[in-house]
Amino acid sequence: MRTASLLEFIANRYQLDVIAFREPGATDPAAAMPDGLVRRIVRIELPFHSRSPLARAVRNAHRYFRDTAPLIDRFAGFETQIEDAVAGHEYQLGIIEHFWCAPYCELLQRYCKRVVLDLHNIESVLLARCADAESFPRAAIYQRFARTSRRLEKTLLPCFSALLVTSESDAAQVRNVEPDVRTIVYPNAVPLVDQPNGPKQDAIVFSGNLEYEPNRTAVTHFHRCIWPDLKLRWPSLRWRIVGRNHSRVLAQLAHDPRVDVIGPVDDAIRELACAKVAIAPLLSGSGTRIKIIEAWAAGVPVVSTSIGAEGLPCVPGEHVLIADEPGSFVNAVCSLLTSEQLSSRLSTNSRSLYESALSWPAVWQRLQSSGL
Repeated sequence: MRTASLLEFIANRYQLDVIAFREPGATDPAAAMPDGLVRRIVRIELPFHSRSPLARAVRNAHRYFRDTAPLIDRFAGFETQIEDAVAGHEYQLGIIEHFWCAPYCELLQRYCKRVVLDLHNIESVLLARCADAESFPRAAIYQRFARTSRRLEKTLLPCFSALLVTSESDAAQVRNVEPDVRTIVYPNAVPLVDQPNGPKQDAIVFSGNLEYEPNRTAVTHFHRCIWPDLKLRWPSLRWRIVGRNHSRVLAQLAHDPRVDVIGPVDDAIRELACAKVAIAPLLSGSGTRIKIIEAWAAGVPVVSTSIGAEGLPCVPGEHVLIADEPGSFVNAVCSLLTSEQLSSRLSTNSRSLYESALSWPAVWQRLQSSGL
């Protein structure tokens, strides 16, 4: 969603060429592009690797002993293909998506007057928080990855003309790493859409890509520590889980008849609008949570942890309810299920915040004023 927003903005100001990595068997990235958006798209095919738990464990063990940051190795080694794609061209601007691809900055600088890095997360912060949410030995692995990523950030971030970050919080984190790097706050956002109308189901909802470690940890934490009390208090309440890679949580939730694992959907905002409350019980992560912005667009009140709502321009109690302990999280959800007035007030306020500050047209104004 963040990348799509940036592509739309840039394509309205420049002729745009795209270099896209593609996983084996994935849809052609050109099929996702609106007609006329890009001048040229070059695909780089990634080699196959298994996503089984064992294969992931082996890869991360190799990274641990080689002191390599996650995913840097996955996207390394494609200098020849990238140079072939840009050779003979002179670009006003080059944008690299994700820190994983930051090592290609020096190559692109030979063909681009400016090179900008779009940081969806601050990787060292993300990995350190994953360590805090885990126990040994996973915590030790994440701590090592966080240290490795911090060293890379100190080396690579100063190479860029500017960094796009999701929030002022992330800008401050970057300054802790490298004070002199220029940062541009480009918030995560979703397209401006009408608020869906329709009946509410007696349900709460969690949305997100369940391949992403902080989302899986959030689901596990909620299921173990919060959901049992909610089920007792609300005998008819159901918990809906929406998002890609849902097979990663099916095993632990399959025995619970009041949990509906929906999987990926075409319209997340419309799906979220069917629930009475959206939850974001995250214990780790970086950047800002699109799941919360989508819930606000859907007109659904949100209960989140402090980390879940970090970086969003919201006021607790006005746009979102914040609860970091299981008992307070249960009480916050119950207060929204009980009080139609509170639910309506949060829904109205957060929908207004989305329209004014977290929709694509609103965040594009920030990029326009940045000179990008």
